[in-house]
Amino acid sequence: MAAAAGSSVSVQARPSLAANRISSLKSFSLSSQRSFLSFRVQPVPARLRISCAAKPETVEKVCEIVKQQLALSPETAVTGESKFAALGADSLDTVEIVMGLEEEFGINVEEESAQSIATVQDAADLIEKLVEKKSA
Repeated sequence: MAAAAGSSVSVQARPSLAANRISSLKSFSLSSQRSFLSFRVQPVPARLRISCAAKPETVEKVCEIVKQQLALSPETAVTGESKFAALGADSLDTVEIVMGLEEEFGINVEEESAQSIATVQDAADLIEKLVEKKSA
């Protein structure tokens, strides 16, 4: 088998060398007597973000607590993507929200973790992680 695009690659003889040479190509083709294969290599994102979304009921509870702590009207839409700052929360409000969440869910949020909470979804994800850790 040979690779078009200006270089030849021997896949059978040296698989690790072939992989290194192929990874530097943007596209390549492999041909044999019976078939012709063409591949396009796409860049892989530099950062992979893995997140486990919290259960909808947890997000709902967090939304209710946020609305209550910030004294928001019932018409105010609060979703998982809602940012505390966009809802009018200052740093003291955020501390009070975290305290309300700790009381509601029976958890203890470390100060470092609390500072990383910017959205309702962040809070719900952290709560589920802490509840799971507590019950383990």
